[in-house]
Amino acid sequence: MAGLREPRRVRHAGGPDHRGRDRIAGCKALASRRAIMDDGAVTALRVVVLALMILISWSWATATARPAKPRWQTLPAPPPMPKADAEGSVEVTGARIFYAVYGKGDPVVLLHGGLGNSAHFGFQLPALIDRLQVIAIDSRGQGRSTRGSVAITYDVMAGDVVAVLDKLAIQRASVVGWSDGGEVALKLGIAYPDRVDRLFVFGANYDASGSKPRGGPSSTFATYTVRCRSDYERLSRGDVPYNALVDALRPLWRNPTGITRDQLRSIKAPVMMADGDHDEVIVLDQIQEMARLIPNGQLKVFDSASHFALWQDPVSFNLAMVDFLTAPAPSAAVSATNAAPALAPASPAATGDRRTEATEAD
Repeated sequence: MAGLREPRRVRHAGGPDHRGRDRIAGCKALASRRAIMDDGAVTALRVVVLALMILISWSWATATARPAKPRWQTLPAPPPMPKADAEGSVEVTGARIFYAVYGKGDPVVLLHGGLGNSAHFGFQLPALIDRLQVIAIDSRGQGRSTRGSVAITYDVMAGDVVAVLDKLAIQRASVVGWSDGGEVALKLGIAYPDRVDRLFVFGANYDASGSKPRGGPSSTFATYTVRCRSDYERLSRGDVPYNALVDALRPLWRNPTGITRDQLRSIKAPVMMADGDHDEVIVLDQIQEMARLIPNGQLKVFDSASHFALWQDPVSFNLAMVDFLTAPAPSAAVSATNAAPALAPASPAATGDRRTEATEAD
């Protein structure tokens, strides 16, 4: 209206644009502080969650984890044998005895344990073939060898080894024998002294007093017999049922080997008597006694190992085996290290079944 004046507008220093910018900047700063606080909270929460997850996982693992088995309760599988330089068989009393030859050098025969086959030396062969000629034999009725027309005994199997040596024109050889193979090695040293050089005998006794009391199958023997059954059915091509083989070998395991102390004293070859300190079936005292009775006897005990030390601790086993086989010939009788005093003669009523686990787990 005429005569009225417009209200005066008050302008703040800096003007309205500056005031708006301040408000915007303040909001941004507040938002930034809140974002930082939010990020910190999220990070802290993540750390807490991660820690809880680790704690829960550790608690579960601790609650469910089983203690590791001691070595003597394990049963590693030996690696496959390499291709042989030569393979063959020899006919003896109606049986076909299979053998395989590896490497060159002084000959050494490998004799496996009961129910097994020569491939059970898969850990040992690489340690031998660089310096020795290895003859790996499948014992009568086992592996690729057939049973023949006579009962299987340690004496018969010793004759089988000699027949293989004859076919290969080998006059003398060292022998590595494990378990039943060790019994055969001792028989060779007694009955064929001119055919053997050195004997590395692992896990073998000479009478029933050297067998541990009968008991249920151990986990190692249970696994061993399953492995042997599978190998036998693959290698024998079903010629004879596995249970028939067990029946044929059972008399060997339930009766003494027929070796006397005087026969042990008659062995001329250097002999390493060896065993594991946790052998499931053999009494260590008798191994020690045998090492003492044999004129050139030595003793080796593998720590934390059982009847299967050649699989459980192949490094130590191979070192002892190769050192013994390749050492300079002794100039005099070597007394057994840490040998035990002679044991009292076994009672006529003593009985033993040092392969109980193997025979009753099939």
